Amino acid sequence: MRSCPRFCRLLIVALAVLLLAACSTEPRVVAVRRFSPYGTPTSRVTERPGYYRVVAGDTLYSIAFRHQMDYRELARINGIGPPYTIYPGQELRLHGAPAALAPITSPPAAAIPAVVAAPGAAVAAVAAPVSSSVTPANAVAASASAPARANTAVISGGPTRSIDGIVWRWPVHGPVLAGFEADEPGRQGLDIGGRMGQPVYAAASGMVVYSGSGLVGYGELIIIKHSDSYLSAYGHNSVRLVKEGENVVAGQEIAEMGNSGAPRVELHFEIRKDGKPLNPLDFLPKR
Repeated sequence: MRSCPRFCRLLIVALAVLLLAACSTEPRVVAVRRFSPYGTPTSRVTERPGYYRVVAGDTLYSIAFRHQMDYRELARINGIGPPYTIYPGQELRLHGAPAALAPITSPPAAAIPAVVAAPGAAVAAVAAPVSSSVTPANAVAASASAPARANTAVISGGPTRSIDGIVWRWPVHGPVLAGFEADEPGRQGLDIGGRMGQPVYAAASGMVVYSGSGLVGYGELIIIKHSDSYLSAYGHNSVRLVKEGENVVAGQEIAEMGNSGAPRVELHFEIRKDGKPLNPLDFLPKR
C-alpha cells in the first residue's frame, strides 16, 4: 500500500509530459483570406502558372509591360474589349488562344469602376472597390500619388530623331550609366544619371497609360503610349507629375528624377515595340 503514493506521483509526471508534448506540436497553418469580387474569397492568394491576378492600381498596359507582352494580345487572350477595364481579383491568362470577346455587363457590386477610359483613349484601367455610384464613362481619375501640375514645363529645340513617324528626343540631360542588354532583366533600357529633382521629359508625344509604383524594380514609374505599337517607360522617379489618361507632348516635364527602387539617382528609360524591349539608342538622336 505504501507504493500507491509513488505510483500516483509517477502517473502525474507522465500526464504532465504528455500535455507538454501536445502543446509543443506544430500549430495548424491558418489560411489568410482576402475578398475577391470574382467569386468566393480565395485562401493563400497565389498566381497559377500562366495567369496573373489583378490588384488595385494595375492597368492592362502595366500588366503587359511587366510580362513583356503587347497589350492588344493580352486583351485578345482574355476577351477584353475597349475601354479595357479590369478589376482587382480578376485573373488574366498570359498565354493561349484568344478568348471570345466578353459581353459588356455590369461589374461586380463590390468593384464598380473608379477609373475608366475617355472616349478614344483606350486606357486600360483597374477599378478600385467603391460603394458609391458608377463613375461616368468619360472620366479619367488621377493617380492618388501623382500630384499632376496644371501646366508642366515644355522644352523646345534640341536634337530630335524621327522613326516610324514618331519624333524622339532625350528624356533627361545626363550621362548614360548603364546600356541596353536585351537578355538581362533590369538592363533592357538605359540608366541615365542626374541629380535628385532634375526634370524628366517625355521622349515623344503620346498618352500616359500608367502612372504608379506597382511594378517591382521600377520605383515610381510612368509609361507613355506613342502609337499602337510603341511605348516608352520612365522609372525610379522621385515625383510623378502626370496622371493616367493625360496627353503629353515631346519635351513636356512628366516627373522629377529620383532613386525610388534604385541604389542611386537615375532615370531608367525604356522603349518597347509590341511589348518587346528595344535599344533606346537606336531611336534617340546622337549627342
